[in-house]
Amino acid sequence: MTAIDPDEPTPEERACGEITKLRYMQFRERESSSAELGFRIEAAKMPGGSLQKNFKKVRTYDDVTQTLIGFFGTDRERIRSRLLARLKAMRSAIERSQFFATHEVVGSSLLIIHDHEKVNCWMIDFAKSSPVESPRRLDHRSPWVQGNSEDGYLFGVDNLIKILEEMPPVEVTVVEELS
Repeated sequence: MTAIDPDEPTPEERACGEITKLRYMQFRERESSSAELGFRIEAAKMPGGSLQKNFKKVRTYDDVTQTLIGFFGTDRERIRSRLLARLKAMRSAIERSQFFATHEVVGSSLLIIHDHEKVNCWMIDFAKSSPVESPRRLDHRSPWVQGNSEDGYLFGVDNLIKILEEMPPVEVTVVEELS
């Protein structure tokens, strides 16, 4: 926490040298794109092979758009369109899923991979998922309040789809021959 914002801990937290997990999770959510968009970027292997993990300050719609543009590289339109189709299919499956309707999904991630031939996306990390009491059903879009088990999973997927749909096209540079 203090590496991101040295002024964030309260005097009580400083005195005991610790914070609660809930407080840290709320801080991380507020400091990243999670609060606004329902997801955050944790890491990306960029074109050229460098692994980037410093996305703690990627907060806004525009920040995420620019980060994805960098991740997609020069093949942006092909990657964007294929990823968009995959995410829409995943969203449709989640909306129909009995499992998702009856489970809180905490700590799950989307793993997005692309190369010169393929683009794909998978849902991973379901270890912290837990069933909700019957007959309650979750929509995964409602805001979280303590006790409602809403995790915002579809809220995040909806926003990622929107970012991809609205991503600016690759600019074509016209080179004129000088004679």
